[in-house]
Amino acid sequence: MTDVHRQVPARCDGLLGDTRARDYSDKLSKFNAFAATELRGLIKGLDLKSGMHVLDVGCGTGEALNWLLREVSPAGRVVGVDLAEAHVAAARLKAAPEIQLYQANLFDDLFEPASFDLVWCVNTINHLTDPKAGVVHLAALLRDGGRVALGQSSFLPDMYFAWDARLEGAVNDAVRRYYRDRYALDERDLTAVRALVGLLRQAELQNITVRTVMIERLSPLDAASESYLRESVFRDTWGERLRPYLSPADYHELAGLCDFEHPNYALRRPDFHFLQSFTLAIGEL
Repeated sequence: MTDVHRQVPARCDGLLGDTRARDYSDKLSKFNAFAATELRGLIKGLDLKSGMHVLDVGCGTGEALNWLLREVSPAGRVVGVDLAEAHVAAARLKAAPEIQLYQANLFDDLFEPASFDLVWCVNTINHLTDPKAGVVHLAALLRDGGRVALGQSSFLPDMYFAWDARLEGAVNDAVRRYYRDRYALDERDLTAVRALVGLLRQAELQNITVRTVMIERLSPLDAASESYLRESVFRDTWGERLRPYLSPADYHELAGLCDFEHPNYALRRPDFHFLQSFTLAIGEL
């Protein structure tokens, strides 16, 4: 069986340019801390039992691995797989010793068919060039009655912030144009949340259920929420990258909203209100 030291070719394996060398571990950790309450609630709702075997595909920096382990302990098994070397290294620092971790491609033949009771796969399927093939591959790893749980948080253009609706619309359009230019995407590639049920049905899974929760935050923000929004959204996505896609006036206004030292800094506004959806679609073998 493959372990974390396995050498994966440094090729582009996904729609969003993922390779084993790609590293966005800081963003993943910040999102997991930000959305921990909602994600742990969804895991609780899966009604996992002690002794079950669970695979986390696209485990990222590994926070969910421990949450899953708590639900299947003391007799269960939890395994994590991620393509990026940096993500697996970060997960190893956080995961309980009994959790197995592999640095590999989702499509690699790491496991025997019918090995798991649950495949948990969050914010990963949307990265694949062929998402249907990915879900079919995951479904083959299920035992009879096992489940695939596909989770997807809404993309940035589908998040909602408390400010001028006209500016929000202009910024969201700019982000979509940026995504299309950077990753050569079209609108069909930006519909990950709406595509989950279809993917499960195409993989011939049964008894499909969906639950969507709102990750909703108000001012004053807790530290994890402010860190995620400030670093992962305001700085990493909305910074200089959006300048070519906005008018000078709109870019100047957005820059002020995102600037920690600016009097209009959004995260300090008493009316700040943020909404991001997270959808979990579950299909059974």
